[in-house]
Amino acid sequence: MHMEQNTLISTNCSAEKSLSKPLSTHHPQLPRKLYIENYGCQMNFSDSEIVASIMAQQGFVFTNQHHEADLILINTCAIRDKAEQTIRNRLLVFNQQKISQPDLIVGILGCMAERLKTQLLEEEKVVDLVAGPDAYRDLPRLISQVDQGYKAVNTFLSKEETYADIAPIRLHSSGVTAFISIMRGCNNMCSFCIVPFTRGRERSRDPYSIVQEAKKLFEAGYKEITLLGQNVDSYSWHPSVASATDPLSNKANDQVIHFSQLLAMVAEIDPTLRVRFSTSHPKDMTDAVLYTMKRYPNICKHIHLPVQSGNSRILALMNRTYDRAWYLERIQAIRTILGPFCAISSDMIAGFCSETEAEHHDTLSLMDEVQYDFSFMFYYSQRPGTLAARKYPDDVPETVKKRRLSEIIAKQRAHALMHNQKSIDQVHQVLIEKRSKKSEAFLQGRTSQNKIVVFPKENYTIGHYVDVHITNCNAATLFGTVVA
Repeated sequence: MHMEQNTLISTNCSAEKSLSKPLSTHHPQLPRKLYIENYGCQMNFSDSEIVASIMAQQGFVFTNQHHEADLILINTCAIRDKAEQTIRNRLLVFNQQKISQPDLIVGILGCMAERLKTQLLEEEKVVDLVAGPDAYRDLPRLISQVDQGYKAVNTFLSKEETYADIAPIRLHSSGVTAFISIMRGCNNMCSFCIVPFTRGRERSRDPYSIVQEAKKLFEAGYKEITLLGQNVDSYSWHPSVASATDPLSNKANDQVIHFSQLLAMVAEIDPTLRVRFSTSHPKDMTDAVLYTMKRYPNICKHIHLPVQSGNSRILALMNRTYDRAWYLERIQAIRTILGPFCAISSDMIAGFCSETEAEHHDTLSLMDEVQYDFSFMFYYSQRPGTLAARKYPDDVPETVKKRRLSEIIAKQRAHALMHNQKSIDQVHQVLIEKRSKKSEAFLQGRTSQNKIVVFPKENYTIGHYVDVHITNCNAATLFGTVVA
């Protein structure tokens, strides 16, 4: 039923036949090569691994070089205008490649595809196919349609799709860390955000399929998994509403599973498997989740809890469903239950609609009160189709937005440096993830608190745990030596 709906929608939405595009000249006996380029959030990277798996079943082989590819797929982000402009600039590069390689197929996936739909085919002549986040199973048919000389599009948003039965191909993986998508979509209609319109409503994946995927990763040698969702804390699965199309759905168990329970189920796979999660919404960060984190040492002690603004009026305009006092109460709960060594990070937006100078200073004062370990910081970028774009004038001048953002960044750097300086002379367990970017003689890993640590390579191996004595730091990185 689900696949029939996808096919019907995409057929009805297909663009007009492109008379100038030739039929594919690819030799049928040679494997076609796929190149995927990612932009945006961790969910996009996770989705690309699902796409790679789907295309591998069609005989495509993966390449890291776009000039070798027969099929280029760009997994896009639409959360800010800058991200979309970056992707349009990349399309200029691929258009040049297409001049010398006329049978090259270029496709747009993800949130930008969902937002612009057929408009992308009209504006960007290099684009052959457009597929939204819930249409990846339909990619083989869309590509076949392009091979026949047509443009193709499927931006059907599903109420059921979780891709639970697809084993992702881990792209660019060191074999140490991996993402597992536990839910899709978002029900939080934040006024500045396009995500609910590009990824649809929330639906939670069968918990037993999540645990099964995590077990397989651990058996394959992975040491850390990150549970992903637009709002992981709102995860809630009940077999009575589980998708009839999900072959892994365990309807024999009638227990409702919430996020705190799922977190425990994954942590219990093995005490040496690290567990992370992202992203949390303050309204759903329950004490049950915090006590679960406390109970299991292998659940990493780091919480990403986006605040966006420190002013209650602005938070109401953003439709964040909490005020400053509520947010600070959740911060206090984290400190009380997990102690001072749980790292907290955030997202912040400078210059939202009608934000005054005093309200901007409320954000700065909240930062002083919380003292985040690190943050993702941006100035407001109006997105067409959002509630804010329809209701509120984007009336803060860009120069003011940029100045306020620079003040937020400066304060965050000071707080991050202060936190890192507290780690000097301490010993932290570090999972080695890769070689240092700056020197082959050094390795790099992360602590439970998600702090990057760099130390001499010596005889240590990627994928192992080591205890590192911290000897120095800057605002972004800890430096040290391994303790025997």
